[in-house]
Amino acid sequence: MKILALETATMLGSAAILDEEEGLISEIRVNIKVAHAERLMPSIEHLLKASRISIKDIDAFAVSIGPGSFTGLRIGLSTAKGFCYAAGKPIIPVPTLDAFARALAFCSHLICPMLDARKNEVYTGLYKWEDGECIKIIPETPINPQEFLKEIKVPTVFMGEGARLYKRLIEDTLRTKAFFAPSSRMAPTASTVAEIAIKKLKEALTTDIVSLTPFYIRRSEAELKWKG
Repeated sequence: MKILALETATMLGSAAILDEEEGLISEIRVNIKVAHAERLMPSIEHLLKASRISIKDIDAFAVSIGPGSFTGLRIGLSTAKGFCYAAGKPIIPVPTLDAFARALAFCSHLICPMLDARKNEVYTGLYKWEDGECIKIIPETPINPQEFLKEIKVPTVFMGEGARLYKRLIEDTLRTKAFFAPSSRMAPTASTVAEIAIKKLKEALTTDIVSLTPFYIRRSEAELKWKG
């Protein structure tokens, strides 16, 4: 069972191919200031060519569904939908922060992924590993980081662009209870999206492709201005 997964919730876009038996076959990450619309398809083409895999060999397509960059999420989802329509294969949406937290496998501390939501807010939640599973204990929310930090009383590992942006605040608030993920784990990746997708596919947890929309959490600026 092969999954092609896309992650476009942040500037570091990625694509990965994961096989249930062989594990991670290939992954490409690109962290440059170029729109996902320009680099996503070339990245996927390179990934498939380097892996010597045809799009026909892919059993399902997974996509990071949000929260994250509104534009990035739309591009990732529309690309995944295009592949699904063309190949007649299922689509598996994966919450961005669920996949992100999973990157710190079997961490003994709480895990707090933070993405920059602008407006002095972050998209964040709180996770912990329990019985071999990464459990969500505080759901995704857009919130001022200072307010969210009040909920944290125990040692916690922070990850993501939001954690970098508010590192001084986190350290000043939690002091010795604050830890930070290594740089290689500071952004969501398509490989962990694929890992969750494999599990969902085995449990037949696919989604209707027509009704699937990004998980934005909050309304965009355009929507706010339109509705006054």
